[in-house]
Amino acid sequence: MEFRELAGFYQQLESVSSRLEMIRIMSEMFRRLEYEEVDKVVYMVQGLLAPQFEGVEFGLASKMAEEAIAIATGFTKGEVDKLYKKLGDLGLTAEKLSYESKLKRMRSSTYTAVMVYDSMMKIAKTSGPGSKELKVKGLANLLAGSTPLECRYLIRYPLGQLRLGAGEYTVLEALSLSTTGSRSLKPVLENAYNLCGDLGYVAKVLFKNGENGVKGIKITPFMPIRPALAERLPTAEQILEKMGGECAVDQKYDGFRCQVHKRGNEVKIYSRNLEETTSMFPDIVKEVIRSVTADSVIFEGEALAFNEKTEEFMSFQETIQRKRKHGISEMAESMPLHLMLFDLLYCGVDYTSKPYSERRKKLSEIISEKSETIKLSRMEIVKSAEELSQFFDESIGEGLEGIVAKNLSAPYVAGARGFSWIKMKRSYKGELSDTLDLVILGYYLGRGSRAEFLFGGLLCGVYNKDKDIFETISRIGTGFTEEWMKELRDKLNRIRLKGKPMRVVSIIEPDFWVEPKYVVTVRADEITRSPMHTCGKHGNGSGYALRFPRIIGEEPIRKDKNAEEASSTKEIIEMFKQQKKISLKAHS
Repeated sequence: MEFRELAGFYQQLESVSSRLEMIRIMSEMFRRLEYEEVDKVVYMVQGLLAPQFEGVEFGLASKMAEEAIAIATGFTKGEVDKLYKKLGDLGLTAEKLSYESKLKRMRSSTYTAVMVYDSMMKIAKTSGPGSKELKVKGLANLLAGSTPLECRYLIRYPLGQLRLGAGEYTVLEALSLSTTGSRSLKPVLENAYNLCGDLGYVAKVLFKNGENGVKGIKITPFMPIRPALAERLPTAEQILEKMGGECAVDQKYDGFRCQVHKRGNEVKIYSRNLEETTSMFPDIVKEVIRSVTADSVIFEGEALAFNEKTEEFMSFQETIQRKRKHGISEMAESMPLHLMLFDLLYCGVDYTSKPYSERRKKLSEIISEKSETIKLSRMEIVKSAEELSQFFDESIGEGLEGIVAKNLSAPYVAGARGFSWIKMKRSYKGELSDTLDLVILGYYLGRGSRAEFLFGGLLCGVYNKDKDIFETISRIGTGFTEEWMKELRDKLNRIRLKGKPMRVVSIIEPDFWVEPKYVVTVRADEITRSPMHTCGKHGNGSGYALRFPRIIGEEPIRKDKNAEEASSTKEIIEMFKQQKKISLKAHS
């Protein structure tokens, strides 16, 4: 496919608001692709060069993109910057200046999508002395040989601002429609994606071997599995009832969730959003090689800082200091981590389909009892609400977050939230029993004492997985330090949009819309009904909103979650129902 044709599809996607129409357009785009192109185009549509776990980044800042536009069009950097400030979009800036270019177009032939992808990959991998100049030159060469519309997306792509409104679930449905004529294959594609974490790979297998090929995708070390997630219930009685009267109960630790892959002496560690974090944890890697007896294995655990003198786990605020790019060895020495294991996903064969009781038993067999830093999480099997409550209280007494109850006979459900795992966390007077992870959809200008920061608050939402959209739930104006206000202003300015993003459904209008990208952790007193918010709203009915929301944490933005991993509309509705039951019980 020529890149100009791909840019035409991008333009169509950018101009529609109907999700069904987006799926149709994207499916038509996929139908035009050859086998050798499909994985690359899938990555490109997502604004990526490779799956998340490969860690390939463009390394191109907006100032470098401005410089490339200037070189390609003959305008000065000052002229480029002036138009950018007027339009608020570097892609549109490149498009307009390409129309008015002072230079002759460099190429008479056209770029293919693969040629553009390969050029972008080369730019991303350019490093060392003089790399900045080489990256700028590489992008300028692409722009100089492209049409104005192509220039729009050539600039937006490496800046992570394609603005197509296409989430991964929309891509999955479009792939299904393009190959089968219906969206019925989406569950099969999603399951394969959950097992390998690579949407481009899934698409390539689909194009080559069809549905049977996709069903044949298996768990493989060093291709991370999308993590299972827990539902919430507020009482021990409700948990035992849901579990059928008996369940395992794990302590819930507040640290770094680690998915550890080992084959021989090679070890890689992935975060909950499938980012490779191996280099951050040299102490854990060393201990895995020494203490894990299985040759080829994938398991999950929570890494926490441990105080050797008091023999206590440290808080997450202390543990998070281990997340760094520099001084790693020194930090590993001064703040050692313990890895508390809680599940086994692979051990020579796929273990996700096996019951939890069997996974846990096998996990205990492959970990050396002599290890001081890799241990199994404390777990008990309970048969009554009293036993569960006692275990919960003991866990809270040890300074932990709470517990996770697990169905002994249930498989590991990758990439999904279900009642085979149910979490119960400590609650505080006047607060919901759990925090929420919300997506920033827009922000407000500062007024009064905040005027100097040009930042006054956030419009936040949740993710509706069924519709692949974001729905508003709260405006947040408290919980910000001065440093946070400056950081949020700077980060959000880079992803500011002229209008409402296509995947956002909102009645409220912030001062500025932003690309749904960043996630913040929020506490609130309760969930209420509101006609002004669109979370769970149907027709003229009321949606759901948060009462007294405030941002918490050591940093304003969560780095381990993307927008689609935020709290969901379904979760909010379930939490509201649970909250209502507790309220009725309290007044009975």
